[in-house]
Amino acid sequence: MVLRHEASFITVEELAQKAVYEQEVEIVERKGKGHPDTLADSLSEAVCRELCKYYLENYGTILHHNVDKALVVGGRAIPRYGGGVLCEPIYIAVAGRAVTHVMKGNSIEMVPIGSIALKAMKERIKQTFRHLDPDIHIILDYKIKQGSVDLVKVFELGGSVPLANDTSFGVGYAPLTDTEKLVLEVEKTLNSPDYKKKNPAVGEDIKVLALRRGRKVDLTIACAMISFYIKSLDDYLKVKEEVKEDTLKIASKYDVDVDVKVNVADKPELGLIYLTVTGTSAEAGDDGNTGRGNRANGLITPNRYMSLEAVAGKNPVSHVGKIYNIVSTNIASKIYRETRKVKEVYVYMLSRIGHPINKPLIVDVKIVPQQGVHVELMRYEVESIVQAELENVIKIKEQLLKTSLDLDEYLTSVPSLTL
Repeated sequence: MVLRHEASFITVEELAQKAVYEQEVEIVERKGKGHPDTLADSLSEAVCRELCKYYLENYGTILHHNVDKALVVGGRAIPRYGGGVLCEPIYIAVAGRAVTHVMKGNSIEMVPIGSIALKAMKERIKQTFRHLDPDIHIILDYKIKQGSVDLVKVFELGGSVPLANDTSFGVGYAPLTDTEKLVLEVEKTLNSPDYKKKNPAVGEDIKVLALRRGRKVDLTIACAMISFYIKSLDDYLKVKEEVKEDTLKIASKYDVDVDVKVNVADKPELGLIYLTVTGTSAEAGDDGNTGRGNRANGLITPNRYMSLEAVAGKNPVSHVGKIYNIVSTNIASKIYRETRKVKEVYVYMLSRIGHPINKPLIVDVKIVPQQGVHVELMRYEVESIVQAELENVIKIKEQLLKTSLDLDEYLTSVPSLTL
C-alpha cells in the first residue's frame, strides 16, 4: 500500500520482504583507506574541500565545482624481505569542472586550481599512508577545466536554498546489520593508528569481504604487508596469523560463527605472497577510480538498495548526487532510531535540476515493519522526520567543511543533522 501525504512528494510504503538480517545469505564488502578505489574517492573529496575553503576565504561563497573523476594508475614495485624498491611511480589524476577565474571589477582574477588540487592530494596521501611518499612514489596530475556556464548559473541562482544542479537520486538505509558492522569494525581497527603501532607490517590497503550464510560468516581479508618490517617468510606468516587472531577477537562481540582467512591467494611454496613496499596494491599495477568502491556509508552491499553515484568530489552545496545520499541515510537512521517500529527502512530521494534542494521531486520511504506494526499509522511521524531533515539540508555543507573525516566516517559520527 502506498500513501500520499499532505506533502505530496513524500510517500510511505510497506516493503513486503525479509529484513536483510533474516535472509539466509548476505554479502558485504569494504575497501579500506589504502585501496586504489578508496584512494581515488579520498583524493576527489580532498580536492573538493580545498576548493570550497579557497572559494569561501577569497570570495565569501563556494563557487561551482565537481571534481568527482579521479584515476589511480598502478606503478611497478619489487618488494623483498626487509626492503624493496618502487621501479615505476603510481600516476594519479583528479579531473572535473570548477570556476577557474572570477571577475573582480574590471579585472579577471585566476583561481590557482593546480596549486589547490596538488596541495590537497599531497596532504591527503600523507595522512593516509606511512610509507607512500607523494614526492617520490607518485606522479600527481589534475585535469580540472572551467565549468559549464549553464550549470554555473543554476548554482549561483539558488539564493539561501541552492538549486539542484542535476536530476539525480540518492538512497539510504538503516540500521546496519551485524555483518555490516563487523566488516566496518574490522577494517577500521586494522587501519587504526593504534593497530599500526602494534603491528606496523600491516599496510593500509585492506579489503574485507563477508559472506554470511545463516549465522556463519566467512570473512576474507586481503591485507597488503609492508616489506620493510618483514624479514622472512616466517615473519610474514606470523603477521598473517596475528591479523586473523585480532579479527576473531573483534568478531567475538557479534552473535555469529566467524571463519577468517587472510591473503588467500598466497602460495608461499612458489614465493607468492602479498608483500608491498608502500602498503598499497597501487604500487604494482592495481588501478582505481572514484565511485567504484564503497558507497556513501563506507560499504558495498549487494543485498541492499543503493545508488551507484560517485559521491566523493561533488560540491556539497547543490550536487544532489552527494547531498541526497547523505540526507537519505540521515532520514533512514532517524526513522529507525525514533519510531522503534521498523526492522529496516530505505529512503529514496530524487531531485529535479534547477529546483531547490530542500524540495525534492520525491522522497520515497520503504519500511519493513516490526511484527504487528501497521505502516499506515506511522505516516505522519515519518513525514515529520523527513520534513525536519529537509529543513536542515543546507547544514550538510557546514558539517562537511568542519570535519577532516571521509564521508563514511562523517555519516557514522553525525547520524542526523536535525538539531
